Amino acid sequence: MAVRAVRGAVQLERDESGHMRQQVSELLTAILERNALVPDDLISVWFTATPDLHSDFPAVAARKLGITDVPLICAQELDIEGAMPRVVRILAHVETDLPKPEVAHVYLGAAAALRKDIAQ
Repeated sequence: MAVRAVRGAVQLERDESGHMRQQVSELLTAILERNALVPDDLISVWFTATPDLHSDFPAVAARKLGITDVPLICAQELDIEGAMPRVVRILAHVETDLPKPEVAHVYLGAAAALRKDIAQ
C-alpha cells in the first residue's frame, strides 16, 4: 500500500453555504469513486478556497458526508490577479495500491481549465 496525493477542484457559481457544501461534496465523492477509495483510505485532506469565498468552510462538506475521523484543514488560496474566481481545491493524501500514473485527479466543470494536463 502506498501513500498518494490526489488533486481536485471545482468552481462555484456563487458564494453560498449550501451551494458550497453541495459542490464540494460532489467533488470529494468523485475523487473517492474515480480512485476506488473509501473514507478509511483517506489520511488527510487539505481544502483551499479563493479569497472571494466567505460563506463556509469547505471541510464542512466532508463532515456532512460522514468523514469524521480524518484530519481536515482549510486554507485560503493566493489572491492572484486574473485567477479563476470562486474555486475550492482539494489535496487528499490517501493509501492506495494505484500507481502514480493511474491516480485520477478530478476537476469539475469550469475548473477543468485549471489543469488540462491532469484533469480526468
